[in-house]
Amino acid sequence: MANDRIVERRRVFKQYKEDVAERGKPFYPFAMLHDTIMSLVVVMVIVGLAIVWKYTTPGNHHTIDPGWLGRLYDAPADSGTINFVPRPDWYFYFLFYLLRIFKWPETVVIGTVGLPTVLLIILIAIPFIDTRSERRLSRRPVAVVASILVVISMGVLTYKGATAKEPLASENLALVPKWSVSEGFAGNPTAVAGAKLFAVAGCMNCHTYNGAGGAYPGAPNLTDEGKKNKGIAFQISHLKCPACVNSGSPMPSFAGLGDVRLKQIATFLEASKGPKH
Repeated sequence: MANDRIVERRRVFKQYKEDVAERGKPFYPFAMLHDTIMSLVVVMVIVGLAIVWKYTTPGNHHTIDPGWLGRLYDAPADSGTINFVPRPDWYFYFLFYLLRIFKWPETVVIGTVGLPTVLLIILIAIPFIDTRSERRLSRRPVAVVASILVVISMGVLTYKGATAKEPLASENLALVPKWSVSEGFAGNPTAVAGAKLFAVAGCMNCHTYNGAGGAYPGAPNLTDEGKKNKGIAFQISHLKCPACVNSGSPMPSFAGLGDVRLKQIATFLEASKGPKH
């Protein structure tokens, strides 16, 4: 059986070479000329779109009003924002949504590394597994069905990722009244304001507080952070430059929030001494 397959492949390859010699065209200059012309067309289209984008923008060059193909500039960035939710480019939306499916810390590696890697290995292995010369779609049902399923799944995941809402901030914010009662800082308006900032500023993407949050490996549980009595000044310094206080800390700087907001979060952390029983 194996010998017959090898003989057949050699026959097909020989026939292919004969067909090329009889009816084929050399790469130079035919294929090279076609590729060059197509490349020039693509570049000209890109340059044309750039010109249209540049010169159809109304007003001066620093306006944020959109032209035919969109804006030249966006509004100036607000380094102190607490409402911005980073999102990936559209071609990563499928992976973005996989992270929502595998959202538990123990399963994140499946969605980010495991599943995409397995699918990529299968894709690379297919040409070595299926060595038939048959190319008619009607005689390749497995390949056709697999391709359709891949297109549908990628389309659905991309759509889901593009339209996914960000409920975590509002959900965490709804927990603040419960925290203020259980932790005993309900009468401290600065601590309550800091708790609200803590809930929406991205802190809970990594840290855990009263059973809620990201539980990111290495990020401490801050439920009883106040028991350590580090002080308001230390907390503010740490929030401004975590790596300066704890060498090698991967925590990002929150200096952009400003001194007032940082003091509120620091007051909240110092007031968090664990649930009152």
